[in-house]
Amino acid sequence: MTTYSPALGAAGSSRPAAPAPAPVPTPAPIPPAIAVGRAFGDIGAMVARELRRTIRSVDGLVTAFAIPVAIMLVFVVVFGGAIQSDGGYIDYVVPGVLILCLGFGSASTAVGVAQDMTSGTIDRFKTLPMFGPAVLFGHVIASVLRNLASCVPVVGIALLLGYRPAADALGWVAAVGFAALVIVAFTWLACAAGLFLSVDAAASISFVFLFLPYVSSGFVPVDTMPEWLRGFAENQPFTPIIESLRALLSGQPVGASLWEALAWLVGVLVVSYLAATLAYRRRTLS
Repeated sequence: MTTYSPALGAAGSSRPAAPAPAPVPTPAPIPPAIAVGRAFGDIGAMVARELRRTIRSVDGLVTAFAIPVAIMLVFVVVFGGAIQSDGGYIDYVVPGVLILCLGFGSASTAVGVAQDMTSGTIDRFKTLPMFGPAVLFGHVIASVLRNLASCVPVVGIALLLGYRPAADALGWVAAVGFAALVIVAFTWLACAAGLFLSVDAAASISFVFLFLPYVSSGFVPVDTMPEWLRGFAENQPFTPIIESLRALLSGQPVGASLWEALAWLVGVLVVSYLAATLAYRRRTLS
């Protein structure tokens, strides 16, 4: 009768039983400094990706550089003489044009985020050992660089047409920092919209940012509007934002408009950042 031994197998057999599998070694934890460095490296790669996509896209270049200049020329050259015949309208309208273009350019990020979510790009990034939210941070930082660069030709042509800002060096630094905050807040809002909307629906976000500045103090004083429209124009976010940038560029005291603008921008930034990161985490973990 054949007997069985766990150590020798069947009785009479010299073949030993298969050895137990070796335990899988646990990978050593990554030091925090190295993890932070890798995260910044991943974000830098995503920023470069977005900038390359802008440069290679004719639509992206037109949206970033040609449209802001065209809008400024329309208001200064075409409408300026009818609104103020002495030519001083350019000093009033340039800050409004800049904020309109910054909002419009930031909103285009919604399309890029929606494309990444629907094209399978995010699914491919999930398979890589990379910092997860690097994609969103790449969109935001690239938007800041792209939109600040788009302001340069607008201001340059405005100077050629007679724009004379009275801000000193500190005022210009404050104006650039304020513009960067506007871009960051609006871009995070666009990122959140791109995570929830389809590509076609995300494209419509730009029209909201293109329309709202017209119903503000960006192009005409609020007190010249009909009374039924004046209340909305005075209490929507673009009015204090434009008034703050106008004061910074003209070297005038910013007053309470700056604090109101900062409250709007910080509120939009915090809510949009939380909504975007939570939605991105939920979408990528599903």
